[in-house]
Amino acid sequence: MSEKSNMSRRRFLEATGGAASAVALTGTAVGQDTTTESGQDTTTEGGQDTTQEGGGDGDSELNLINSTMTTLDPIEATDTASGTVIQQVFDALMNYPDGAIEVETQLADDYEVSDDFTQYTFQLKEGATYHNGEEVTAQDFVYAWERLAASENSSRAYFVLDSIGIAHETTTETTEEGEEEESYEPGTLAVEASDDYTLEMELEEPFHATLPMLAYTSFAAVPEGLVDDIEGYDGEMSQDEFASESPVGAGPFEFENWATNDEASVTRFDDYHGSVANVQRVHWNIVEDANARWTYVTNQNADVFQIPTQFYDPNLLSVENTDDQGRETGTYGPVERANDETLNYQGVPTINAFYIGFNTDTVEKPARQAAAYAMNQQDVLDQIFKGRGEPSYHFTPPTIYPGGPEEYQSHAEENYPYGYNETQLDQARQVMEEAGYGQNERYSFTMTVYESSDTWEDVAVLLRDQLASAHIDMAVESAPFSTLLERGRNGNLGAYSLGWVMDWPAPDNFLQLLNPPQTDTSQAAPISYFNWSDTDAASSAEEAWATIEENRAPTDEDEQARGEAYVQMEEANWEDIALLPTYHELDQRFSYESVDISAFGAAGTSRQMYNEVSLN
Repeated sequence: MSEKSNMSRRRFLEATGGAASAVALTGTAVGQDTTTESGQDTTTEGGQDTTQEGGGDGDSELNLINSTMTTLDPIEATDTASGTVIQQVFDALMNYPDGAIEVETQLADDYEVSDDFTQYTFQLKEGATYHNGEEVTAQDFVYAWERLAASENSSRAYFVLDSIGIAHETTTETTEEGEEEESYEPGTLAVEASDDYTLEMELEEPFHATLPMLAYTSFAAVPEGLVDDIEGYDGEMSQDEFASESPVGAGPFEFENWATNDEASVTRFDDYHGSVANVQRVHWNIVEDANARWTYVTNQNADVFQIPTQFYDPNLLSVENTDDQGRETGTYGPVERANDETLNYQGVPTINAFYIGFNTDTVEKPARQAAAYAMNQQDVLDQIFKGRGEPSYHFTPPTIYPGGPEEYQSHAEENYPYGYNETQLDQARQVMEEAGYGQNERYSFTMTVYESSDTWEDVAVLLRDQLASAHIDMAVESAPFSTLLERGRNGNLGAYSLGWVMDWPAPDNFLQLLNPPQTDTSQAAPISYFNWSDTDAASSAEEAWATIEENRAPTDEDEQARGEAYVQMEEANWEDIALLPTYHELDQRFSYESVDISAFGAAGTSRQMYNEVSLN
């Protein structure tokens, strides 16, 4: 989950001693399996053509399941539950078609980039309209991005000010403690509408993932002056009304209703600028409990869904095809509880990483290393997560690892110091005994897991039992996801389970969590909770992050420099084990025979739009 931050890049660099990230300060933390709650629509989907095709007849309704939503305002959302719905209602300049990571234009018709990668000019589609009938113009993007940068309701200001780094001015303020801080000066964002269909943007310096970032729904078009939450505009409605009752976008579906913890729905927008939806309505039933979800699914109340791990039987899965992106398709079943129905299956190695994190201030290095020696990632994946993914030895997912999945695997096989796919309890005992611990001098710490995740509790219990023979008494406790994150930000966790899903498809989106200054829980908004500092490995990671920061451009030379620095950060983490890689999830989706839905891409299901889904 993401904290709200309107901090400018300059101010953040001051707060963290100058070596901080120019990319996201917070992002997408996840704590569950298969029915994952994660920090935002860190993606978007789509890539429709401009013809008015589609538009199914009748009252066809696509029925889905969702988790608890928080908002329908694109600049406020930080959870995938909200982002999934927002994706259907709002369009941006760019889009991830069906959740693929190769971005395409959406409301943009074309674009140009300067030779130095700091000037972007977008030509908008003419004739695209909002759900209220107004035409989408370049002025709307100026307004929408000013909201993203300046509104108190924005949770993603760092996307525009820091990650992409659009040029802007700052103002200096003095805190109650007498310290000077810089923050964004409203109205200074270097975004301009030179005419109704031409949008110009200037960056402070190049950023290699600019176009993928603009595919985020945080950058979606909003009618100019619609919301009353920033200076210079007389808003027509309050932010609360916009975020919960009357969101207005230019997407393929328009908002119908949202009842908190109950349901949400959208209806087909017949004047959509792209492919008009085949279904008349999309409805989400909001269900958190895994048992209730499975009952809802097997009663055939949902058309497309995930299967909670405790109800998943790998013996019922038949993979019939794997494409060049590693995406599996096939069947699952017959499912006895669903009248012996056989389900359609899609499985995609999406860009994610699940891990055990350690507060290095409270869990000593020998204990962290002992945990790494004890863990057999392959056994954890097979026995607890039922093979739904692959074991992880790096924090960077294989799809975006420098050199790709083959280099990921070979580097891990040859260099991972704690046993590749094996448990080494003798080494775990040895490292603890060398630190002065034994049967009469045992070490103890606590691991906290998300309370609704039986799988991660099983991981913690397995690790606890293994570490008992290495002179460690590890307690296991659970907490609500929001509580876990709050404790982490306050430095009140020892060890904990979390995950991260992509904000943009590049290693720096993940490895920012291992930039030591950004792990400091004494700061206002730490991106991770490791408190990693004052070691040779931490210095190496910080040095590598500085290299990444100095080589942000989308050039082969900068990419090579970043790639070497990415590997340096992974190896620095191996030395100190601030983060223990556990597994990369295979994102699985199931559907009944009546549904025709495209396979989703590595950006995940929350990036996929539903206008091209058909029901037979």
